[in-house]
Amino acid sequence: MESFLLFLRSHGMATAHPLCRWRQFAVALFCAGCAVIGVTVSAAPLAAIVRDAAGAVVADAVVYAMPAAGTAAGPRSARNVVIEQVGREFVPYVTVVQAGTTVAFPNRDKLLHHVYSFSPAKTFEIKLYSGAAPFDVLFDKVGVVTIGCNIHDWMIAYVYVVDTPYFARSDSAGKAVVGEVAAGEYDLYLWHPQQRNQPATTRLKLDGKTAAELALTIDVTPRRQKFKPPANPASYQ
Repeated sequence: MESFLLFLRSHGMATAHPLCRWRQFAVALFCAGCAVIGVTVSAAPLAAIVRDAAGAVVADAVVYAMPAAGTAAGPRSARNVVIEQVGREFVPYVTVVQAGTTVAFPNRDKLLHHVYSFSPAKTFEIKLYSGAAPFDVLFDKVGVVTIGCNIHDWMIAYVYVVDTPYFARSDSAGKAVVGEVAAGEYDLYLWHPQQRNQPATTRLKLDGKTAAELALTIDVTPRRQKFKPPANPASYQ
């Protein structure tokens, strides 16, 4: 009873006539319920199949949806992101993250790596190490980050940093699963490290009820693998 009276006092109802107090209390509960309903937004799955100009599926394409004016952004993406060094390669080749995400760079090889980037969106250096990296890297600016190894010139990876929780990378079948996207209007973007030109932005209107699977096309050049010499642990190779 005491807590109930405190609630009434906090809403200016404790001094009113008992009947008025109950009416005011009912109105307060109704308004609170309406507020909760008002912030509940429906969402539905969004995915895409990415192909090149010849119709072949494209892996490692970045697909992301930016809320248009008037559409509220969803909650931050909470993902554990890891870029491994395995077999003297970065895995995965392309990673997409939301700005503010921290990425770990474990070295699974039996030799040392020296990971770095000079990209404007993120400059960092993790000097020679094996196993777990001495620190994780925070990607806090939007843009493309090119990552290399100072010991192994052929090693390269890309981190694409976006300012939206709605994003995905296409798999070996060309499919990019963005996940649940709230109802509203969005600008859809597409990027690939070997793209010949920047694809046009697509405006989407999603109702938050119907699953959408888009067919996207991007003109890309084949990825060229750099020469990779036989492993030689004695020389860090």
